[in-house]
Amino acid sequence: MLCAEPQDNEGSKVLDIESSVSKDLTLPLRLDEFPEGGLVAWSTAFGSFLILFCGWGYTTSFGVYEDFYTQYYLINETSYAISSIGSFNAFLGTTVSLIAGSLYDRGYFYHLVITGSLLQSLSLFMLSLAKPDQYYQIFLAQGLGSGIALGLLYVPSLAVVTHYFKRKRTLVMTFIILGSSLGGIIHPIMLNNLLNGHLGFASGVRASAGLVSVLLLIACLCMRTRLDPPTTPVNYIAAARKCLRDVPFIFAVAGTFLVQTGFYYPLFFLQLDSMKHGISTTFSFYSLVILNASSCVGRVTSGYTAAYIGVPNLTVISAISCGLIILGTIGLSSLASVVILGVLYGYFSGVYTAMVGPLVAVLAPNPSELGGWMGICFFVGFGSLLGTPVSGALLASNYTWWKPALFSGVS
Repeated sequence: MLCAEPQDNEGSKVLDIESSVSKDLTLPLRLDEFPEGGLVAWSTAFGSFLILFCGWGYTTSFGVYEDFYTQYYLINETSYAISSIGSFNAFLGTTVSLIAGSLYDRGYFYHLVITGSLLQSLSLFMLSLAKPDQYYQIFLAQGLGSGIALGLLYVPSLAVVTHYFKRKRTLVMTFIILGSSLGGIIHPIMLNNLLNGHLGFASGVRASAGLVSVLLLIACLCMRTRLDPPTTPVNYIAAARKCLRDVPFIFAVAGTFLVQTGFYYPLFFLQLDSMKHGISTTFSFYSLVILNASSCVGRVTSGYTAAYIGVPNLTVISAISCGLIILGTIGLSSLASVVILGVLYGYFSGVYTAMVGPLVAVLAPNPSELGGWMGICFFVGFGSLLGTPVSGALLASNYTWWKPALFSGVS
């Protein structure tokens, strides 16, 4: 009995040591687990939401600028030249993602987000200094500067969410991409009232830039990474070779290029189309709001719909639907037709946009390569560089609407 007590103490020590070793061994494994929630996870998701609100949300509001430049600020420029500003912005927003994805995989998340935010703010303030009929000033600020900022922010804001979510990834990405739709509602209302109100172009753009700057600051403060970058960064040459052997990814890239060619036509031209068909100015100002509000619904419901029919299937259905609806804009002639086309296109374009990120996440074989795969997929964004300028050239000065609608819808 006298020996029992030391034996028990020794046994308890051994158990404590084994428990400690067990905890140490399991600790690294926890890095491979996903929190699926928590304050840091949701604040990061909210920061990504704000970035898309200030990035793609602003780009999809270019239709307001298209209308304003055509009628007041760049009256000596063709529709081709004016639409090239917005299309070049969207083009850089996707193609610069190739560089941003590579830097993200090397651990430069904070550098990308901070630099992109500062550049977006600076570009918009510089845009407010542009003078009437000075095309190069507007192109450099809005097309080039803001486009590069958009490209630096896009992939990191999507990819960082994969640090925290796996099971809920599609749903959370849907919520994040909803930011661009909400931005597409708020920015057109704000810009139409500022640019066409008593403030005018310079002060109106400055007010808009101030709002964007504050929101981007909040986004930078909210977002945090959780995982260390891969020890071996993605080799883009090797990744490209792997992509060429991945048939589903090749089809996804080809489809993305074709969709991008016609995707921005309603976003850039619907407001102008509405006004040129005799719809009241007040209602025409809200045509983009209707489209982007419907896009919000599409993005929200896409996450739930994808759970039943799958991300790839839903992407294909939404892309085909967008093309058919663009063809339907040939018949635009009344207020009712603007509403119907805006609601339908907004919904299916919202579904498509919400599915692009999850689609790449589904096709990428390794989560550590997600930034690189997204960058390669979005690099085909030069479809947007071709699409809207060609649509503007087809539209010409006599506003022949069926030609650009046919081109964009078929593509």
